[in-house]
Amino acid sequence: MTWRTTYAAWIATCERGLGKVHLDLFLVAILVTGVVASFLPVRGVGAGVLDGATKLAIFLLFFLYGARLKPREALQGLTHWRLHLVILGFTFVLFPLAGIGLRILTGPVIAPALYPGLLYLTLVPSTIQSSIAFTSIARGNVAGAIVAASASNLVGVFLTPLLAIALLSTSGTLRIGWGSLGGIALQILLPFLLGQALRRWIGDWVLRHGGPLKVVDRGTIVLVVYAAFSQGRREHMWSQVTIAQLLVLIAVCLALLAFFLVVTWWVPGRLGFGRADRIAIQFCGTKKSLASGLPMAQVLFAGSPIGLLVLPLVVFHQAQLMVCSVLASRYGRQATP
Repeated sequence: MTWRTTYAAWIATCERGLGKVHLDLFLVAILVTGVVASFLPVRGVGAGVLDGATKLAIFLLFFLYGARLKPREALQGLTHWRLHLVILGFTFVLFPLAGIGLRILTGPVIAPALYPGLLYLTLVPSTIQSSIAFTSIARGNVAGAIVAASASNLVGVFLTPLLAIALLSTSGTLRIGWGSLGGIALQILLPFLLGQALRRWIGDWVLRHGGPLKVVDRGTIVLVVYAAFSQGRREHMWSQVTIAQLLVLIAVCLALLAFFLVVTWWVPGRLGFGRADRIAIQFCGTKKSLASGLPMAQVLFAGSPIGLLVLPLVVFHQAQLMVCSVLASRYGRQATP
């Protein structure tokens, strides 16, 4: 075997490996935006303009969420109630319990400034697109994943703010009053319900133009990240943590993801679910939505520094995409005769 043949084989192996871990340009844009905002934050009058633009974009984002989701189909799909109950249990019960348990590591392991973000990470709903996509690649129960992911987001619009107010306030990590529900109602619930009400007339149009409208979704998230990290820079966010503490945060997020990947596969097996259902439960039950979590944080914690608060969610989201991409490909190959 010549060196050229060896080199070609090595290149082919690298390409196959990289094909399993897709470079998400959206996540790259988020990371770049966070860095840019940390060095070039918006100040003065520009900060007020950015705040107004962010609120308008969040309103539009949740209006489109409401117009896309099909509650009738979700309700019809709930006949497989055990599957959806298990997924919702992981998302809104076991994850928050894990977040509460991480509090004992605050101080000796986790920086106190980062713990509220870790707890908030555990409260947000599951993703929709990536949960369904990975379940499909892995040849799992795609129909169940569609219903479960949609139900998680429907429930999350109401439940995530309530959990955040209850747990983050009572834990003493942030001061959040029940008055925050007014902002949630105005910027999240109202547009979401309007989208649901008008879905009969605009739902098909929204679905047909899903590609162009994705720019609105992702543009809103990037805008929220820039606003959050700009505010954090103005309030000296990075002086509160060290590089070592940030590395610990990454390790904790990876450990949390690994734990739930194991639990969401083992528990359904013990409960008698088949392989296809276990795949759907694992990919829906381990995901945390950046698209829902960031805008909710911007509304829920308005007036508070949220740069460090959303950082764990950004880290966890990137990790779940990379790990689950490899895992889904592996499951798909195992299912192929």
